[in-house]
Amino acid sequence: MEKITIHDIEGFNIGHAENRKALTGCTVILCEEGATGGVDVRGGSPGTRETDVLDPQNLVEKIHGVFLSGGSAYGLDVAGGVMKFLEEKGAGFDVTIARVPIVTGAILFDLYPGDPAVRPDQHLGYEACKNAEKKEELDGSKGAGLGASVGKCKGFDYAMKGGLGTYAVKIGDLKIGAIVAVNGFGDVIDPKTGKPLAGAYDREKQTYLHTEDILLQQWTASTNRFQGNTTIGAVITNAVVNKGQANKLASIAHDGLARTMRPSHTFVDGDTIFTMSTGKVEADLNVVSYLAAFVMEHAVVNGIQTAEGMGGLPSYQDVHA
Repeated sequence: MEKITIHDIEGFNIGHAENRKALTGCTVILCEEGATGGVDVRGGSPGTRETDVLDPQNLVEKIHGVFLSGGSAYGLDVAGGVMKFLEEKGAGFDVTIARVPIVTGAILFDLYPGDPAVRPDQHLGYEACKNAEKKEELDGSKGAGLGASVGKCKGFDYAMKGGLGTYAVKIGDLKIGAIVAVNGFGDVIDPKTGKPLAGAYDREKQTYLHTEDILLQQWTASTNRFQGNTTIGAVITNAVVNKGQANKLASIAHDGLARTMRPSHTFVDGDTIFTMSTGKVEADLNVVSYLAAFVMEHAVVNGIQTAEGMGGLPSYQDVHA
């Protein structure tokens, strides 16, 4: 197995656009020729678009874009810009009188600590598509990860910065990678050591508080914990899969979140993972599914370790310097 960049997976263009003053942004994954798609939603508070089209029993076989966006439900507006860009490229589902780009996606809650009145929109979505052609560095406080945060069980006074991470590998001709905006309610754990990388953190005492322990102590609490959550991402590959298998891969990729985020998939997270495949390489699906979780796990860690402290939130780099 060889580590590669996610840009090395042919057939996809990935890019960001953001408003750094408002601390929000979006990320797009484009496949103009069309990709077999799948999705799995595990969190209890999702915000998604066009996920029904990915159901194996429904007609459309290929999708042309996935977006990951900040802005809570307002961020779903990004899809209009992605559709406009793809339509201009001639990509889409042929309905005889036009080609309709099939664009699906998900949003995360990042209305704080940035400007809650500014959200990703069609213009930002279109800009992200143009930037996708540049093959720029993706990891860090960028795109959908710009306003991301983690460890919010005691509010933002104890939260830390999340971010956008990628990771990709190849075995022979098989290539697979993950991209994820890490914005969970819980803590992010190094799966190799079991120690926290970011999460609920006491800045005065310089110590982690451990979200799972806090939850157990507050087991009768009825407070509103919806304070800016949801981790969203995608796995892209050149493996041959059908729609049903693509959905299963998205499901298995959630293991990468469970290995690194404690707790994950809570009622106040909308954790959602997509799959996109160009279907160029025959491969054992057991290998592909193992790698889907593997690259997602590493992408989460990269998203945390490359994030910058901002909006009053310290980052991994600040705490572990």
